[in-house]
Amino acid sequence: MVLRTIACDGSTLRKVPFETMAPLLIEISHRLTMALEGLAAGDDFPPGQRNRLEGMLEAAVLERLATPASLDETLEALFLRIRGVSIAETLGEDWREFHPFPELPLYMNRAPVVPTTND
Repeated sequence: MVLRTIACDGSTLRKVPFETMAPLLIEISHRLTMALEGLAAGDDFPPGQRNRLEGMLEAAVLERLATPASLDETLEALFLRIRGVSIAETLGEDWREFHPFPELPLYMNRAPVVPTTND
């Protein structure tokens, strides 16, 4: 049996049987992981890709494959695993007030500032 990481239990990811997962949830997990890993590496996450991923999140809820809360838990666990800090630590506990579901709070790391003069 092939296990795939997607579901979330608290702040830890858990493995679920691949055969029991909806293809849409598999794709959401894959795209979230790729987006977060790319942003952590300094890559861009184009608006078109973000919009498609947010649409997939909404579709998963509309099709009753997931709830906004369960998708947020998965996002939070992936964010913590890849970035090393939680979304709440990065944006504040009320981050969903500023980024209503299905909006994704995905940002690049801030660029280091290097002085160009000795002043």
